[in-house]
Amino acid sequence: MKAIGFRKSLPISDKDSFIMFEADQPSPSGYDLLVKVAAVSVNPVDFKVRQSAAKENTLEDPKIIGYDAVGEVVAVGDKVSLFKEGDEVYYAGDLTRSGSNAAYQLIDERIVGAKPKSLSIPEAAALPLTGLTAWESIFDRMKVDPNTAEGKSILVLAGAGGVGSIAIQIAKQIAGLTVIATASREETENWCKSMGADFVVNHHELKSGLEKIGHKEVDYILDCVDINGYWETVIDIIKPQGHIVTISGSSEALNLMLLKNKSVSFSWEFMFTRSMYTTDDIIRQHEILNEIADLVDKGVLKSTLKTELKGFSVENFKKAHEMQESGKSIGKTVITF
Repeated sequence: MKAIGFRKSLPISDKDSFIMFEADQPSPSGYDLLVKVAAVSVNPVDFKVRQSAAKENTLEDPKIIGYDAVGEVVAVGDKVSLFKEGDEVYYAGDLTRSGSNAAYQLIDERIVGAKPKSLSIPEAAALPLTGLTAWESIFDRMKVDPNTAEGKSILVLAGAGGVGSIAIQIAKQIAGLTVIATASREETENWCKSMGADFVVNHHELKSGLEKIGHKEVDYILDCVDINGYWETVIDIIKPQGHIVTISGSSEALNLMLLKNKSVSFSWEFMFTRSMYTTDDIIRQHEILNEIADLVDKGVLKSTLKTELKGFSVENFKKAHEMQESGKSIGKTVITF
């Protein structure tokens, strides 16, 4: 089968940052589905893995990355019970296994959902990783209860990004929160509003911007960009007994003592935790993806697809990675095969 990968972590501008090659088509066993991949979307995790996985040594076998995917089940393992051959599926992948940037991929059925029927293949490919990340952040980490969320607010830092775009929708439409997103350009502000944000504030003037809209403090903060750069500010604007969740990681130690007087909770969110550790509730991602698909088909949620690149080529993967690395990408970028 054809696959695109890399042997060395190189700048995306390097001619060998991605290479196309022939790989053996895998066979499913256990809980695995063999999926014929039709489209993938590119996330920050893609370029971060590409930049770090082979920094010191050149790999003998090229590494295939890629996490979001939509495709058709063409074969199943002996323990599979949730899907059958011919089913259209979508999923966010597994960091510990070979990725979706290939013609065929093995994926555990317990982290796979049925593709939303109302969406095209590229529209569906935009949703899994960011949808799971946002859903887990709001309901698993913050433990927001839609029955008691009326009047409560959430601040989504970097609202126009992949996670921010779907987090705005889930927080507003499902959780019932007042949603404030950050953006600094007219196009990103308009995008956040189109996703359903009640307010958009400039992240360069975050505190004063919140005061202007009458939300000096917020109940929840979801950081999708750089918790280090905002740490003292978020401590200032989070309400007592509020909750902060970050997906961005931190290059430096965070001073959690600053949370003490307000009794603020802090959580990391890493969408790959369930698959990486085969947690007891790993099947929850299958359930969440199906729930998101149902909400999309009912018109409650919509795809965050912004850019579609057509064709399984090294050039398209390079372009998609360049867009992600720029930090200015809006919504999701999808490559259709």
